[in-house]
Amino acid sequence: MKVNLAAFSLFFFLTRLNLYSQPCLTPEEKKLYELIMQYRKTRKLPPIPVSAKLTQVAKAHVQDLNKNYKDDNKCNMHSWSKKGDWSPCCYTDDHAQAACMWNKPKEIAGYEGNGFEIAHWSSAGVNATTSLSGWQGSAGHNAVIINSGIWKDMQWKAIGIGLDVEYSVVWFGAESDVETAVSCN
Repeated sequence: MKVNLAAFSLFFFLTRLNLYSQPCLTPEEKKLYELIMQYRKTRKLPPIPVSAKLTQVAKAHVQDLNKNYKDDNKCNMHSWSKKGDWSPCCYTDDHAQAACMWNKPKEIAGYEGNGFEIAHWSSAGVNATTSLSGWQGSAGHNAVIINSGIWKDMQWKAIGIGLDVEYSVVWFGAESDVETAVSCN
């Protein structure tokens, strides 16, 4: 009986641990996802499933950006600090450290492919509408969202969303993720 109770307790603990560690979309993140999908639909592009793994990376990055990023005119917002469970890097505008970004989903969440990030910042704070508007006004970011230019042959099969305080990021991937992010309660 004690063995069964111990096994049940362990199972219950691990199940609850897994539930709490699964990334979820806040209402504003869900709104950003829906706005991006509506925008893609106007371009006759298919919806992209929400990925738990890419959302985990997105949420980790907005937290890192909010706590640790300082614009020094050298490292841009795709950079990662040394204050987390990941490899730090300085992502420069010449894209010399692009692999640092591409590999973060595998490094942090075990995602099977490369990840491609768009990032937005506002000192007034970010929300879904202003984030999408900012990306639509940037040719490079907009191209990722609507698969144009160098992204025209990519077929996004996973997307992750992170939005908090002054930063929002969206991660795109060409590999499917069987785990989906859920709405936060």
